[in-house]
Amino acid sequence: MFKLALRTLRLRKGGFLATFVAVFFGALVVSACGGLMETGIRSETPVQRLAAAPIVVGGQQTLELPKEDPATLEPDDKHKFENATLPERVRLDAGLADRLRAVPGVTNVVGEYSFPVQSGPVSALGHAWDSAVLTPYTLKGDAPKPGEVVVDAGLGLAVGDTLPIAAHGRAGQYRISGIAEAPQAMRDAAVFFAPSDAETLSGHPGRFDTIGVFGGDVAAVTAAVGDAGVVTTGVDRGALEFPETSKSGENLIVLAAVSGGLSAMVMVFVVAGTLTLSTQQRQRELALLRAVGTTPRQLRRMVLGEALVVGLLAVGAAVVLGPVLARWLFGELADHHVVPDVLVFAQGWVPAVVAAGASLLAVVGASFVAGRRASRIRPTEALAEAAVERRWLTPIRLITAILCFGGGTALGIVTVAVMTGPVAASTAGPAVMLWAFGLAAISPGVTKLVATLLSGPVHALTGVNGRVALRNTRVGAVRAAGAVTPIMLAVGIATANIYLQTTQEAVSNQAYTEDLRADAVVAGPSGLDPSVAGRVRAVPGVASASEYVTSTVFVEKPFDSGQNDDGRPALGVSELTGNTVEVPSAFGHHVGDTLSLRLGDGTPADVRVTAVVDQRPGFEQLVLPASLLAPHTTLGLAPQLLVRAAPGVDSATLTARLREATAGLPVSVGDRGTLIAAHAKGNEVGAWVNYLLVGMIIAYTVISVVNTLVTATARRRREFGVQRLSGFTRGQVLRMAGVEGGLIATIAVLLGTLTAAGAIVPFCLVVTGSPLPSGPVTIYLTVLAIAVVLALVAILVPAWAATRGRAVDATSVGE
Repeated sequence: MFKLALRTLRLRKGGFLATFVAVFFGALVVSACGGLMETGIRSETPVQRLAAAPIVVGGQQTLELPKEDPATLEPDDKHKFENATLPERVRLDAGLADRLRAVPGVTNVVGEYSFPVQSGPVSALGHAWDSAVLTPYTLKGDAPKPGEVVVDAGLGLAVGDTLPIAAHGRAGQYRISGIAEAPQAMRDAAVFFAPSDAETLSGHPGRFDTIGVFGGDVAAVTAAVGDAGVVTTGVDRGALEFPETSKSGENLIVLAAVSGGLSAMVMVFVVAGTLTLSTQQRQRELALLRAVGTTPRQLRRMVLGEALVVGLLAVGAAVVLGPVLARWLFGELADHHVVPDVLVFAQGWVPAVVAAGASLLAVVGASFVAGRRASRIRPTEALAEAAVERRWLTPIRLITAILCFGGGTALGIVTVAVMTGPVAASTAGPAVMLWAFGLAAISPGVTKLVATLLSGPVHALTGVNGRVALRNTRVGAVRAAGAVTPIMLAVGIATANIYLQTTQEAVSNQAYTEDLRADAVVAGPSGLDPSVAGRVRAVPGVASASEYVTSTVFVEKPFDSGQNDDGRPALGVSELTGNTVEVPSAFGHHVGDTLSLRLGDGTPADVRVTAVVDQRPGFEQLVLPASLLAPHTTLGLAPQLLVRAAPGVDSATLTARLREATAGLPVSVGDRGTLIAAHAKGNEVGAWVNYLLVGMIIAYTVISVVNTLVTATARRRREFGVQRLSGFTRGQVLRMAGVEGGLIATIAVLLGTLTAAGAIVPFCLVVTGSPLPSGPVTIYLTVLAIAVVLALVAILVPAWAATRGRAVDATSVGE
C-alpha cells in the first residue's frame, strides 16, 4: 500500500500540493511560536556594563505570594505560593559591599549606580567612574572630579567641552575631563561622574543597583550575601543589568503560547478539511479499489501513507524555515518595544520537535477521518456513493460540536456573570475558537441549511446561473464546507479579536479621560525635583498641581483573593500624605482598615484606609501619597506634575505661563491633549501585538482557503465540460462559478459573524453595557470585502483555466 501511495502521489501532484501547503504553513507558524516561547523561557540577556565582573550581586526581583489565605495554609503547602516579579528595581544596601570585601579570596568589590541622564536630545545612563572597571572602559583623559564627567566615545564629544546634564530632576553644567571607550557595543551610552556626584544624582544614596565581585569562591560569596540579594555568574548576570527582561520573558511566553496554540488548532481543522476534500475528489478511484478487492485496512493504510509522505516533506521544510520566521517576528516585537532589544533570540531543537509532532499528529488524525468513510462502505455501494455524497455527520463530529458549543456558552456566561473590565477578554477570546470549531465540525450541514435559507435572494438576483450554483452548493455541501470553514475561521477570528481590541482601547481611554482633571502636564524624563511643584503652584492661573506616579503594589494583609502575580495598580498623588491610601469600593475594605503592602521594589509598608471610592470596574487602583510611592520606583521621583487651571484660565494661557515659569529646568510642558495622546500611545503596543496575532492567523487561513478553492475548482473540469455540452456557454459557466464563490463567501461571512458575536457581545455587555463593540464599521466591511474577493478570485481563476479548452476534451479526463 505504501508503494501504491508513492505512485499515487506522482500522478496527483495538484491535490497533494494542497495538503503540503496546508501542513507546511501550519507547522511553520507553530515552529516560529515555539521559538518565541523558548526565547521567553530562556530570557538570555548578554551582559554589557558588568561584563568584567565574574560575580554580580543584585536585588531579589521576585516576591512570594500565597494563592490562598495564609491562615488556611499548612507549612508544607509550598505549591500554593507563586513568585511575582517586582516591577521596580530592587537595590542593595551599600554595607553589603563591606561584608563582601571580607570574604576570603575576594580581590575587589565595586558598587554600581545606574540612573538616566539627559543632555539636550541625547539620553544616556549615569554611573560612578569607579564602576567603569566592571566593563571595563578605556580612558582617554582624566578621571572626573566633582563637577566633571567622562563621556562615552560614541557621543562624539571632546575633552574640555562643557556639557549641560539633567539627572534626578536637577540640571547642571559639567566639564568633560575624559573620553571612555567600551570594549564592545553597548545598548546605552554612558556618562561617568565623580563617585560623590553619582551617589547624589542616583537618588538612592547608600544603595547600589548591583555589586561586582572579583575573585573569591561563589559559594562563599553567596553565603555572605544570604537573603540580602541574589548572586549570579555567567550569562545570568545580564538579568541583573537589565531586570526588565524577566517580566518581558514571561509576557513573551504567554504571547507565544496563545499564538502557537491558536495556530495549532486552526491547523488541525484546515489540514483535516484539505485532506477530506482531496479524498472526496478521489471517491471514484477509492470506490474502484474497494470493488476490486482492496480491504478497508489496506485503503486506510494507503491514505495514511500518502498523507504521511506529504506531511513529512512539509514538516521538514517548515522546521528549517521556522527559525527564520521566528527571528523576524522577534525583531518586530523588539522594534515595537514589546520585548527589550537586549533580549537574545534563542531557538533550539525543541520547538522543531513540537511543531513536527503537532503537525504530523494533525496529519494522522485528518487522514484517519478522511479514509474512514471510504474504507467502511461496501464495495457494491462504492460506485454509487462516488457520484453523490449523502452522509457526512458522524458521532465524532456531533460530539465535537456539542462540546464546543457547550464550552462557548459556558465561557459567555462566565464573561457576563463573573468577569469585570478588560480582564473579560481572557474568557471572551477563547469563546471565539470554541464557537468556530463547533460550527466547523458540522459545517456541511450548516452550509446546506444557510444555502437553503439564501435560495430566495439567490433566485431573485441571479436567475438560472444562481439556481445551478445553489444546487451545486447544496448537493456538494461537503465540498463547499471545505471552503466555507477556513473563511469562517478567518472572519470570526479577525472580527472578534480586532473589535475586542478596539473596544478595550476605547474603554481604557474613556476611563482615563473620565478621571483626568488636569488641564496641563509638566514632565521630566529624569524625574521632577520636588521644588518644581512649588514653583508651578505659584504660577498665576494655577488652581492646583499634583505629582503623578504610577507603579504596582502587592497586598499582603488582609489576603486579597482578587490579586494575581501582577499585583494591584497604584497611583501616587500629592493630595495624600503620610501612610494613607484610598481604595476602590469593589475591594471590600472600610475606612480605618490597615493594609500591609509591598511596594514596587518589595519594601513593606502599612497604610491606613482614609477613603473608599467608586471606580470604573476593571480599572480599579490604589491611590497612595506620591511621597510614599515615588522613592520606591526605579526612577525615584515623580515623572509628571498634573496641573489644573483656575476658573477663567484657558489651556493655551496656562501652558504658556508654565513654560515661562519652568524655563531653564529639565522639563517639558504639554496640554491635556498631550496626556491623552500619551495614554493612547501606551495602548498601541498591546494593540500591535494583537493585530500581529490576528494577521498571522488570517494569513494562514487565506492561504488555506485559496488552496482549498483552487484545488476544488480545478478538479471540476469534467463537470464544466458536461455543462457546456448540455447547452451552457463558457460565460454562463463562469458566472455560475462566480455565484458559487459569492454564495460560499456569504455563508462564511454569516457564520464567521455569528462566531465573533459569541465572544464580542458578552464582552461588550461587561465593559460598555452595550452589545455592540466600539470601533469603526469599516473594520467589519473590510473583513467582509476580503472574504468575498478571496472566494471569487480563488474560484473564478481556476474555473477560467478549466474552461479554456474544448468542452468535449474536458469530458474525456478523469475526475
